[in-house]
Amino acid sequence: MANVDERLPYRDEALQINQRVDDLLDRMTLEEKVGQLVGTWAGELDTTKGLDDVEAEITEYGVGAVATFGWAGARDLRLDDVVETVNYLQEIAQSETRLDIPLLFNVDAVHGHAYVAEATAFPNSLGMAATWDESLVESSAEVTATEVRTSGGHQNYSPTCDVARDARWGRTFETFGESPFLCGKLAAAQVRGYQDDGIENPSSVIATAKHFPAYSEPVRGEDASPVETSEYMLRNVFLPSFVDAIQEGVESVMPCYNVINGEPAHGSRRFLRESLRGDLDFDGTIVSDWNGVQMLHDNHQIAADHRDSVQLTRDAGLDIASVDAVEHAEHLQSLVEEGKLAESVVEESVRRVLTQKFRLGLFEDPYVDTSKATDVVGADEHRAQALEAANESMTLLSNDGSLPLDADADILVTGPNADDPIHQLGGWSVPDPEGTDVVTIRDGIESLSSGTVTYERGSGIAETDDVEAAAQAAENADVAVVAVGENWYLHEFGPTALTGGDNNEFPNRSQLQLPDAQCDLLNAIHETGTPIVGVLVTGRPLAVNWLAEHAAGLLMAYYPGTMGGQAVAETLFGENEPSGRLPISIPRSEGRLPTRFNYLRHPTPIGSDQHPDSYDPLFAFGHGESYAEFEYGDIELSETTIGPHGSTAVSVPIENTSEREGTAVVQAYVSDDVSSRVTPVKELRGFGRVTLEGGESGIATIRIEANSLGLAQEDGSRSAEPGNYTLEIADQRATLTVESNYN
Repeated sequence: MANVDERLPYRDEALQINQRVDDLLDRMTLEEKVGQLVGTWAGELDTTKGLDDVEAEITEYGVGAVATFGWAGARDLRLDDVVETVNYLQEIAQSETRLDIPLLFNVDAVHGHAYVAEATAFPNSLGMAATWDESLVESSAEVTATEVRTSGGHQNYSPTCDVARDARWGRTFETFGESPFLCGKLAAAQVRGYQDDGIENPSSVIATAKHFPAYSEPVRGEDASPVETSEYMLRNVFLPSFVDAIQEGVESVMPCYNVINGEPAHGSRRFLRESLRGDLDFDGTIVSDWNGVQMLHDNHQIAADHRDSVQLTRDAGLDIASVDAVEHAEHLQSLVEEGKLAESVVEESVRRVLTQKFRLGLFEDPYVDTSKATDVVGADEHRAQALEAANESMTLLSNDGSLPLDADADILVTGPNADDPIHQLGGWSVPDPEGTDVVTIRDGIESLSSGTVTYERGSGIAETDDVEAAAQAAENADVAVVAVGENWYLHEFGPTALTGGDNNEFPNRSQLQLPDAQCDLLNAIHETGTPIVGVLVTGRPLAVNWLAEHAAGLLMAYYPGTMGGQAVAETLFGENEPSGRLPISIPRSEGRLPTRFNYLRHPTPIGSDQHPDSYDPLFAFGHGESYAEFEYGDIELSETTIGPHGSTAVSVPIENTSEREGTAVVQAYVSDDVSSRVTPVKELRGFGRVTLEGGESGIATIRIEANSLGLAQEDGSRSAEPGNYTLEIADQRATLTVESNYN
């Protein structure tokens, strides 16, 4: 085996890729074809699988995709091990298989290459969304792609295109928030960053838009439970961010685990072939979520067994089964041999997979340069980028004037999230701090303070620590910085074996308030009279009513990543001007859910004064305070009347009326005055950032496209109805008219 003649056409770099694919496909047996459509793993999933097991799957079955690093139970978490394993298995594929087809390694690098200890972790997506900065999201994704590719990965299971619709849901922190428009713009930015000008670029990776078509409003807020939604909501809320990613050229799409209106996405021709490939014109690979195939028979029970599930997914249009490995391959082969599945279906998928491998350059060089990986992964310039992202994400929710802190103030640093690297990284990251070099909040404050800094943990996430010691320390401090919130978790707030909690303890679906242990700490410090500055390290918007009322300052830090503690400290001391704005509403309680800024208009049968407010958050979508102060002037439109395919430039003057430099995050909202279908009270339709020196004035300009104002059609396109639309920026309003035949 191996030592394939380099003169064979598929080995010839001078030929077109489609010619190389045709030649290779003609040489492949059915067994070799199905092998390219399944993936395997090394590590701990439902069973433990070692390197020797993976080697056997490659040599005996031709398995084409592997995950040995870059996920929660992976075999390798340290860079040296990652590189060694990648090169070893690529050598096996090159020397021990008949056609020397290289392996594709896939990873979950959803906020930087965070499953490799030495790599750079950015804020999780909710924090990145708080930057409202497309270029920063793109450049951060570019750093991630560079680190992933340099360490041997080729496909990244990101961006998350889901729109957060229920704050109870444990995967809220993976989203870009509650606005379909913001989610779409930032998902598209990540696609550009991951794929650059094409996956032919040696520093790019395959981006994977997930979880198609609607994952993020499960009943009860329970991960992977059913989503019941209308066609209207599917088109206008859930699909637009996927449309943006597809239009940006995303190479891969991953279906969701759950059922949508009774149809499990992994086995649905309607969603995968008719909607995704047909209506939305997607031509890349469709890759299963982990265990998404087996869930069809194990959980959804729409298939009798694994073999039936394989047939359902292949009929539906799946290309790669991420971790189904050998059993899936055997079923797929037998289905073709027995005439229950056309071989052309298999070849169609294999062609897509091989095309991507050729475009990635894997047939020329599948190996990792060890010294380059060491230099690139976690490089200083990448950490600087992570600090910039964390700084821009910092969202100041409230401030009574106590912030920024004086550099020489005596500070108590306390709380369960003040000095815990893993909590700060959040989910989809290494579960052990060894080798991570995370700058915690405690580290950051100690590095910037010229006063006395005292640290007492005070409490854990849900268990009492030494509250009395923290209270005593507070009595001798000028201010107490209390870092509260949530710990590291995945999916349904587990796995508990790694997070260290019980699934009935906070954090969970039933509780958005801080648990008793953290409340006891806050109350004990408050009783000393020392001002409290609260820092929320959390994956979801928590109902922190007490802090909103009693804290001298309250900072939303999200899961801020490797350099998050430095960003928190720089913000608290005023070295960083807080410019983050909430990408999601913060509710007052679980009973107030859903709390969304873009709720649908509706009647108030006994009068509006008899109905509690439909939208009454603790902190609203788009909210965020600054140390600088801004005043907005009147909105001006370059065109007050446009056609259905036209656009207008919306300009608004802004003045920084303070003495500090600051950044105004300009948000343009639109509402349809009269529409044929009920529409939201308002929707975000544009945004931008404007930085001004103290006393400086400037003009923010945002272009509004007419088609962005309309409702979505089956193919994802939008068309605006004729009529008047109200534009809103800050407290300024203007009217835009769309005419059906305006030139």
